[in-house]
Amino acid sequence: MASFTIAAAAALLFCLLAADGCCAKNSNKTHHAPPSPGTSPPAPVSSANATDADTGGWLDARATWYGAPTGAGPDDNGGACGFKNVNLPPFSAMTSCGNEPLFKDGKGCGSCYQIRCVARNHPACSGVPETVIITDMNYFPVSRYHFDLSGTAFGAMALPGRNDQLRHAGIIDMQFKRVPCLYPGLTVTFHVEDGSNPYYLAILVEYEDGDGDAVQLDIMDSRDGMTPTGEWVPMKESWGSIWRVDTRRAMQGPFSLRITNESGKTLVADKVIPADWKPNAIYRSVIQFN
Repeated sequence: MASFTIAAAAALLFCLLAADGCCAKNSNKTHHAPPSPGTSPPAPVSSANATDADTGGWLDARATWYGAPTGAGPDDNGGACGFKNVNLPPFSAMTSCGNEPLFKDGKGCGSCYQIRCVARNHPACSGVPETVIITDMNYFPVSRYHFDLSGTAFGAMALPGRNDQLRHAGIIDMQFKRVPCLYPGLTVTFHVEDGSNPYYLAILVEYEDGDGDAVQLDIMDSRDGMTPTGEWVPMKESWGSIWRVDTRRAMQGPFSLRITNESGKTLVADKVIPADWKPNAIYRSVIQFN
């Protein structure tokens, strides 16, 4: 027990002293951290595995913060999930790193959680729930569940006018619960990553209502630039919420994509990526999880 306490204290000191907190800096590939004690909180109410954490119960966690006091966390407004511009809507800097039970080796990317801290945690805490999105990986957890929040999200848990006072605490006890994600007016969106070509295609999945995450992405290409092959090919998780497929033959668009979320629900975006697709382009579907 003494050795665990010393290790936890050392990890906490590292987090508080490091300029980038406990999270990744400019992550661009998959990282595998050892699992933290405990199990992952399950998906929201739609999941067959829902627990009290999803139906109104709160779980205990600890929170730290990193980056600029009113920023989105990473200097590049990205993170280990691959999302871009998380300082802008719909993320609006309400973002967080999660340790492994939350990040889930990338499959927790995009999950939404309500967080709150109350007066017994810190006198500046408001007790009002705020919603954050997992966009990054926490490498140095200091508790079973550890949210390394953006400065904006950490300060949002404070009473009006006491945001800086709460941030000065550095670390606080807090509570959280999994909630469905909601992106009003947005549909599931696919970003073709830089470096993609007919033999290698990497796709970032964003803005999924409900679970908010993707646990599998499958692709179907076309025979002649028009007719679908009818064959779904499983894509591999590259890193974070980016999925890839490598082939020995040149793939032809248009491409259809089939996305499966943590609750097992599946949606098909038919011919969502056109035949004249380009790397570093965004393609918006007409589908959304209910």
